[in-house]
Amino acid sequence: MKSGIHPEYHEINIVMTDGTQFTTQSCYGKAGDTLRLDVDPKSHPAWTGVQRMLDTGGQVAKFNKKFAGIGMRKS
Repeated sequence: MKSGIHPEYHEINIVMTDGTQFTTQSCYGKAGDTLRLDVDPKSHPAWTGVQRMLDTGGQVAKFNKKFAGIGMRKS
């Protein structure tokens, strides 16, 4: 291995969505930093099998609201 080209590998703390914590090794941040997860296996529908509606308006509704007046001519 070439020296001086590899990132520093150190211990960091991981905080899951439910508040549980564990320590692992990573190249993220500095030694002792904390990484707070927004999505993890305890909350993601792919692992839990439970769907939650996060976006109540939807992408099409947002688009229609934003561009509703475009293309309409005023008399």
